[in-house]
Amino acid sequence: MVTSAAVRRATRWQDSVRLLLLIDAAAGPIADGEWVPPSTVGVVHTQVRLQKLDFWVRNPDYLAYELMNEYVATPDVPRLLELAAEILGSEEPDLRRFPMLRYKYGAFEELDDALAPLVERGLLRKTQLLGRERVVEHIYFLLERGRQVAKSMVAEAPALAWYVERTRLVVDLVDGLGGTQLKDRQYLLRDYADTPWGQHIGAITEQARERLRELQAALGPGATGNSDKEAS
Repeated sequence: MVTSAAVRRATRWQDSVRLLLLIDAAAGPIADGEWVPPSTVGVVHTQVRLQKLDFWVRNPDYLAYELMNEYVATPDVPRLLELAAEILGSEEPDLRRFPMLRYKYGAFEELDDALAPLVERGLLRKTQLLGRERVVEHIYFLLERGRQVAKSMVAEAPALAWYVERTRLVVDLVDGLGGTQLKDRQYLLRDYADTPWGQHIGAITEQARERLRELQAALGPGATGNSDKEAS
């Protein structure tokens, strides 16, 4: 568990940029007959899915652990293990980490403040589907201007390329899965599931590095193309 004094927070600008790039990566095609605002180029369905994708972008150690899970399921794709080793062998788990709270549906953070500038500038639109007693779905529409701005930002600020690469990696890793499926996958890790409601989900960097060492040892020396120091 992460205490409030230890929590590292992103600025509103950082949150807005990260979410724009994540929505740009995650936005799927418009379904036949689906209502969308003018100039929509892609759609992200459900806040749960967006929150769970954002959790892996903001917590590289958890992403590395998930890459290892995928590697165990598909050992004929060694690149998955190599990516996990690259993440865990760098300072990324510390430098890129922005913890999230755990609530009923897992990792959560209010999105309205970060999304508001994007909506105000005509980059995104969002709406809600209402049930009889509550909101049943949040929908996020990426507008043409939003896609253009996402591309121009990276061209003007090359340091943002990391977010482009990372958001695409996260989206590709769970291509086709909905929010509930992502929530269930994240709950498989006890450190995540056992975090009390309203508390920040703690890091698992050392746990992930230990698992990486075990997987690399099972392959034998030099099998992954990564040195042992990457997991140290």
